[in-house]
Amino acid sequence: MLRKRARLSQSQLAEETGIPVKTIQQYEQRRKDINKAQAEYVIKLSQVLCCKPQELMEIND
Repeated sequence: MLRKRARLSQSQLAEETGIPVKTIQQYEQRRKDINKAQAEYVIKLSQVLCCKPQELMEIND
């Protein structure tokens, strides 16, 4: 949702963050847990997507 709001493709987001496109795909498809992501990845994603790092995290009640 945040990537689409920023009007970026997965490839563009990967290029701007330095995160492999496959990893971004896995986060979006929930095959990889964003809550266990490297802090560096979360920070880069939040900077490019103009959001707080907490907004990327999936909170389970």
